[in-house]
Amino acid sequence: MKLNGSEIIVQCLLEQGVDTVFGYPGGAILNVYDALYRHSDQIRHILTSHEQGAAHAADGYARASGKVGVCLATSGPGATNLVTGIATAYMDSVPMVAITCNVTLPLLGKDSFQEVDIAGITMPVTKHGFIVKDIHILADTIRKAFRIARSGRPGPVLVDVTKDVTAAFCEFTKDDEAGSRYMPQRTKYSDADIDTAAEMIRSSKRPFLYVGGGAVISDAYREVRELAETIDAPVCDTLMGKGAFDGTDPHYTGMIGMHGTKASNLGISECDLVIALGARFSDRVTGNPQKFASGAKILQIDVDEAEINKNVKVNFSLVGDLGEILRKLNPKLEKTCHPEWMKEIERLKSQYPLRYDRGTLTCPLFIEKLYEATGGDAIITTDVGQHQMWAAQYYRYTSPRTLITSGGLGTMGYGLGAAIGAKTARPDKVVVNIAGDGCFRMNMNELATASRYGIRIIEVIVDNRVLGMVRQWQTLYYGKRYSATVLEDKVDYCKVAEGLGCLAIRVEKPEEIDAAIKCALESDLPAVIDVVIREDDKVFPMVSPGASISEAFDDEDLAGEQAEE
Repeated sequence: MKLNGSEIIVQCLLEQGVDTVFGYPGGAILNVYDALYRHSDQIRHILTSHEQGAAHAADGYARASGKVGVCLATSGPGATNLVTGIATAYMDSVPMVAITCNVTLPLLGKDSFQEVDIAGITMPVTKHGFIVKDIHILADTIRKAFRIARSGRPGPVLVDVTKDVTAAFCEFTKDDEAGSRYMPQRTKYSDADIDTAAEMIRSSKRPFLYVGGGAVISDAYREVRELAETIDAPVCDTLMGKGAFDGTDPHYTGMIGMHGTKASNLGISECDLVIALGARFSDRVTGNPQKFASGAKILQIDVDEAEINKNVKVNFSLVGDLGEILRKLNPKLEKTCHPEWMKEIERLKSQYPLRYDRGTLTCPLFIEKLYEATGGDAIITTDVGQHQMWAAQYYRYTSPRTLITSGGLGTMGYGLGAAIGAKTARPDKVVVNIAGDGCFRMNMNELATASRYGIRIIEVIVDNRVLGMVRQWQTLYYGKRYSATVLEDKVDYCKVAEGLGCLAIRVEKPEEIDAAIKCALESDLPAVIDVVIREDDKVFPMVSPGASISEAFDDEDLAGEQAEE
């Protein structure tokens, strides 16, 4: 049958099982929006307040569902407004397809109105980018974009289509199996390699599992938990790996790295074998890479060969899908106990628990109350900063895809759009975005999106009237020179929220927390809780930049150093 380019785009989305897209229309993409109008009963379009919000929403949708997220934008500034969201998805390996439309082919390269080389701009932050100038390759290009986005190590793919292609006609043949096709998975291991890895694990007396975002992406959480139980090993996770291992399990030691627990940081520094599962040894995890687990052998399992020996030299590696590899590795391991090692880990956990001032209103207190109120069954999204670390530390994640946060790029303003996307993907779940007041200012306009569509998210503003994490660094390393980090002004976040169609609640005392959370959970509107905390609350433990993670310190350590001085 003959269809125009816009109809082909929509038909290809339907082939892929797409039921929701996020976007913002404009002149170059009008034909596509006209086709979406005709298929509004099959594909829901969420009109965000800004294109960046559309990209973050598509990202949150993908992370919460495991499906490919889709965002749309017009040419020029519409397309460039997607870039931060695309880069965020790229850094965290999120499957996303961004479809933009450009000026007509005769106008390309002539500095035409709202013309920009968006494929060139996004080249460093996409798995692949396409410019479609011929309608005869449009359908195959869209299909290939989805295969690339979700295959291997997932990531965002850009498809830029000239406007004349969206209007032209050609023959279209439906492909009912397009949504189930994946690109061939490259593997770099043999049965002998599996045996070698198993022998490394059997020979270890003090193994430690280091779980990253790859364990979530590959849905390998059952296999990870089986491995930990079989070899009786402690388990730490990264920010991106939250939920791949049960945060309430006795083997769990907490997050590792700059703001990880002392039990994780000291424990992995004392182990004799690090088993890295879908983790890339980020600088925020390793601290000084030369000192990371310096007395241990390292076994790394990852889908991306480029991550092997990139940041930390390893002793052995297996390249391939983590779940597939563990399904081959686990049966080769016998049930083992390491009583002395686990006793040492329990000592570290007991000696160095996470703690905070319980005598006043703090973000950790609020998060613990939120955990209790939701039974640990909510999807938590965050922005970036102190609140992000507190959310990682004090909400206990027992299932994958329940913490959605910008780990690699550290994008302020990410969480609200991501929460909208996550709630759209999982309407059965409570979705809470935890944001600092600095982050909230970046994309607060997306509250209008939530209220317009009745998307019942909860937005928590951790309101200390400063850029908290930057201020923490200024306090510790810049002589308390608070350059451009104080947000004292007359902005009333509750009035802003009400003006954008949301319920607004302010919390200023610990005893107000429970009622505020209950009210927000029961509201028929999107709800905003403005939690007013002290400006100098800090995230501990912390590792200074360039230091070994075994040198993690907290407020008591700082007080001891100051007393000695």
